Amino acid sequence: MRISVIGCGYLGAVHASAMAELGLDVIGIDVDESKIARLQAAEPPFFEPGLPEILATATASGRLTFSTDIADAKGATVHFVAVGTPQKPGSYAADLRFVDAAVEALLPHLNPGDLVVGKSTVPVGTAERLAALVEPTGASLAWNPEFLREGFAVKDTIEPDRLVYGVRDDHAVEVLDQVYRVALEAGTPRIVTDYATAELVKVAANAFLATKISFINAMAEIAEVTGADVTQLADAIGHDARIGRRFLGAGVGFGGGCLPKDIRAFTARAEELGKGESVAFLKEVDAINLRRRDRVVDLAIDALGGSVNDRKIAVLGVAFKPHSDDVRDSPALDVAVRLKGLGARVVATDPEGIENARARHPQLDYNASLDETLRDADLVVLVTEWPEFRGLDPVATGEIVAGKRVIDGRNSYDPAAWRAAGWEYRGLGRA
Repeated sequence: MRISVIGCGYLGAVHASAMAELGLDVIGIDVDESKIARLQAAEPPFFEPGLPEILATATASGRLTFSTDIADAKGATVHFVAVGTPQKPGSYAADLRFVDAAVEALLPHLNPGDLVVGKSTVPVGTAERLAALVEPTGASLAWNPEFLREGFAVKDTIEPDRLVYGVRDDHAVEVLDQVYRVALEAGTPRIVTDYATAELVKVAANAFLATKISFINAMAEIAEVTGADVTQLADAIGHDARIGRRFLGAGVGFGGGCLPKDIRAFTARAEELGKGESVAFLKEVDAINLRRRDRVVDLAIDALGGSVNDRKIAVLGVAFKPHSDDVRDSPALDVAVRLKGLGARVVATDPEGIENARARHPQLDYNASLDETLRDADLVVLVTEWPEFRGLDPVATGEIVAGKRVIDGRNSYDPAAWRAAGWEYRGLGRA
């Protein structure tokens, strides 16, 4: 089977490489010439564990090729649309220009019987609209949302925890079953549904996860004024099987290219449908999340006696999560920028995210060396829980810094161990 993947950003490049790894003949298409050149040379344009290996083997085998010409999609029978849906400037709504452009460019190259498969996260109702464009060509449309976790995207594509098909006919189901044969044979659950449900699955999942994270951060706010420990609280309620412990880590909050923009777009679409009150709580979820960044900045000011001006602050992390170089809507980078704006001498480090951060915020100082970042710092702020940051030894670290003050923005450290080593420790929602 030959497939095309339209859009070779994070989602598309991983999907194309993984499908070729599974034995399909794949062509990836993108308008960005520099991105395609890198992919043709088997060089991922972003950091994702496992991707370099499968990209190299798939391109070397000839099963995976790349092009900037949409006409090269002709001859494929399945066409995945995997372009971005960013937030519109000045609005909560999703910007669908790239999805629309990809489908419209594909139309002249479709043959009867072809299947166009949407992977992008879109507002409910988008698939119905696009199907009206696709069906006159004799092709059909399906919506097949992705559930990738950055840092685990290759595994999540090859071994998904579920497959969702939004379809109108049995032919689409049969074709997708061929594409995902390996996963289905391994027992992956498959949900066959309509367009609207398939579109809602992704945004509903992200809204739920965002709500769970903001819930425990709201509890952290209460813990901070009562003397409770939010980490122990999360452990206790997490033993309830109805709740679970995952995503109950209080800290500086969520970021990245999915959760923040998806819950905002969901809110905007609900308002367009006249049901804004149904998801009005998501605005508070968003607000709680942003307040945790404020809290870290306030803790830094307090730790340094009321002002951070001309004090060296070592910021550990700029990516929005470990095992990623993604700095979109990153709480870590936001905290660093705010502290810099208050006059601090911020030095930030990250194993993978420095270049992306530098491109967005060149005013910050960056250092790839953890030791040099820490050296002579008046304050250490952990904001991305990379293993090398979580594994810091408080005694050894205390010999490098100028002042033993640490803000644990991810509640990753043992407060007792750091305090025993002479550190002034501050966590989020814990004494």
